[in-house]
Amino acid sequence: MRYRNLGASGLVVSEIGYGNWLTHDTEHAADCVRAAVDEGVTLFNTAAAWDRGAAEESLARGLKGAHRDSIVLSTGVYWPEDDGTTQGGLSRKSVFASLHGSLRRLGTDHIDLYHLLRYDYQTPLEETFVALSDLVRQGKVHYVATSEWTAEQIQQAAPLAEKHRVPLVGNQPQYSMLWRVPESQVIPACERLGIGQLAAVSLAQGVLAGRYADGNFPADSRVAAGGDLARALIWPLLHEELLTRVEPLRGVARHCGLTMAQLALAWVLQNPLVGTVVVGATRPEQVRENAGASGVTLDLDTLGQIDQLLGTFVQTDPRLTFTPPQYRDIDPAAL
Repeated sequence: MRYRNLGASGLVVSEIGYGNWLTHDTEHAADCVRAAVDEGVTLFNTAAAWDRGAAEESLARGLKGAHRDSIVLSTGVYWPEDDGTTQGGLSRKSVFASLHGSLRRLGTDHIDLYHLLRYDYQTPLEETFVALSDLVRQGKVHYVATSEWTAEQIQQAAPLAEKHRVPLVGNQPQYSMLWRVPESQVIPACERLGIGQLAAVSLAQGVLAGRYADGNFPADSRVAAGGDLARALIWPLLHEELLTRVEPLRGVARHCGLTMAQLALAWVLQNPLVGTVVVGATRPEQVRENAGASGVTLDLDTLGQIDQLLGTFVQTDPRLTFTPPQYRDIDPAAL
């Protein structure tokens, strides 16, 4: 496993991170977390609202026995976390309540990297950063990251982070061979501000790993494990022509001595502004496979082949990074 600094900060993270959004309740969830530790993964990502806190509890079980100071524990706030009795959003009240719930479920006294999971149009940005400043001073939060914020929103946040001494060091965008939306605006803005990227959805829900070549869901796939939510997320990607374009990547990967999943993850890591690629797994073998993408260098011919094969299915429009004003009212289980 190779390691990188996240942006211009001193925070060092593994090139491959582990996330448990759709995989926290699978049969081998704890085994996958332990396999990640064994492979040298240090960044573990979850969120308070994922399955009403069950994802955080699952991660805590998997990390039991791991040396706390050797891992970067990452969780986040935005959506309501129960049946509606909590507000959601990024108000001072919501941030404090969510953070303390996360500390309890994760069995820790601090969060290494705290994510603002979406932009909150209903709360003044300064209110959020004053609250974060208090948590940083209390030692309960060490670093802060945004997630799926636009370049303009990140640029608005940066001076407030500096003013209130909040170490804003990361941003988590969806980023893959197919989804290059952050490249034109978000990533350049972050580079100027010293903010690193924690890439997510880099396997396009398994499509770029070649899991759905025939349009069906293998019994051991993340989609099958994730149920209706996972199927709803992947359905737009199961386009016959897209799957036809993706399948030849198997040959490109083989030529490089990689699996399709490793090729997809290595492609993201070719961008030096990416600190880590956060990816989940349903089986320990997948964790070990993903870890094999760390340290891989793809030559220009390979990168050119990938571009040619995917063609017009690559999304680049920066307007696709967008949080609707009422987004926090949506149950994350419905996304």
